[in-house]
Amino acid sequence: SLKQKTISGLLWSFIDNFANLGLNFIIGIILARLLTPEEFGLIGMITIFIAISNSFINSGFGSALIRKKNCSQHDYSTVFYFNLAVGIIFYFLLFFSSHAIGNFFNKPQLENILKVLGFLIIIESLTMIQRTILTKRVDFKLQARISVISSVASGIIAIFMAYRGFGVWSLVALQLSRQAITSFLLWLWNNWKPRLIFSIESFKELFSFGSKLLVSGLIDTIFRNIYYLVIGKFFSAQDLGFYTRAQAFSNLPSQNLNGIISRVSYPVLADIQDDIPRLRMNYQKLIQSTMFITFTLMLGMAAVAKPMVLTLIGEKWLPSVVYLQMLCFVGMFYPLHALNLNMLKIEGRSDLFLKLEIIKKVLAVPVIVVGIFWGIKIMIAGMIMNSMIAYFLNSYWSGRHIGYSSWQQIKDISPSFILALFMGGTVFLVGYFLPFSPLWKLIIQIITGAVIVFISSELIGFRDYFFIKNLALEKIHSVKILNNGKEK
Repeated sequence: SLKQKTISGLLWSFIDNFANLGLNFIIGIILARLLTPEEFGLIGMITIFIAISNSFINSGFGSALIRKKNCSQHDYSTVFYFNLAVGIIFYFLLFFSSHAIGNFFNKPQLENILKVLGFLIIIESLTMIQRTILTKRVDFKLQARISVISSVASGIIAIFMAYRGFGVWSLVALQLSRQAITSFLLWLWNNWKPRLIFSIESFKELFSFGSKLLVSGLIDTIFRNIYYLVIGKFFSAQDLGFYTRAQAFSNLPSQNLNGIISRVSYPVLADIQDDIPRLRMNYQKLIQSTMFITFTLMLGMAAVAKPMVLTLIGEKWLPSVVYLQMLCFVGMFYPLHALNLNMLKIEGRSDLFLKLEIIKKVLAVPVIVVGIFWGIKIMIAGMIMNSMIAYFLNSYWSGRHIGYSSWQQIKDISPSFILALFMGGTVFLVGYFLPFSPLWKLIIQIITGAVIVFISSELIGFRDYFFIKNLALEKIHSVKILNNGKEK
């Protein structure tokens, strides 16, 4: 059933994302203790160039394939060969422009780093179709297993190299080995292989929908990563290192949820795109439950930012605390953006998707300019404002088709925000007045926040909390029945 499919997909997508972000977050903490902020900043400087290249590889074809109900071998093989060609072209573009990029940042060592790290683009071009097929099947179990193996193996390699004094090259090895292992295992365990087919007809059909998503994704990628370029160019590698660490912390809950909900909701809701009442009901439940978790985690993280940074990565990273607190308010809207944009894709409105991306990014330009002259904190404050404006633009257009307006969404998620804000404020005050070490402060604050949320939700009969609780109990019950059946 749709419900079972969704629950199973959410569970395994959570495990997959936890492996990707959770294990990598833990590995990042260890590496942060072994490396310097400047070494993290060097990788941050070239992130935008890798990200832009990967946008061309993904190119909207993945979304087009997932949305198409009956994909043929012609479709998959055509997209595979197109991606491989694009990957090779962009690798050589980066290879020959690496010297100029090093000069732009006044960091000559970036030339060799970019030449090596650029292989990520070719590896990604070999991997995208394998991921798309598994996602279309809502098969996140295999992806989760692969993520765990690749994250652990690449983490061991990177930590060993950092301990042996390889510096920034341990971060290069982390990314390359993780992507290479992931790609190898996907090809080994997924049963799809390309045929020697390239269909012009299939390419045109998929490109008509995917091309607009390509441009949208490209614009979004540039503006999401341009902050790295601005900080790296106009400030210092150390400042960029502080920013990237803060973003890594804030991304753990927001990007985790964003990835889980986006990957599962898109194929699941696409299956019922013609049943508007059913589509609206499931969409509403997804938004309510997702934002209850998101608000709780992001506002809770903002409240415990200082003891968490001091405990996990040490005092040398203290300047990243204020960036982390502010980025939490940016990140708490990401899953909401993803859900609304997914609805536009489900409705087949890739043209509107593109127009909205252009409008939102034009609004972001003044934020970047102000950041150059007024500093990183002012720039992040502008990002918060832009995130709120972007929500209203996304939700207005996505809700028109199914009759679920922005104000209805706000009404549905407001109780979760109020509860999370009360919890976050209380947790912050508890940590502010406690005279303990950062570790004990962090432990007490986390326990306090959890107790507030659980007791408050149980006492007032909070709908979104009970919806999530019942889903979890249902899944546990089904697992028990399955295990009992196997024993018999």
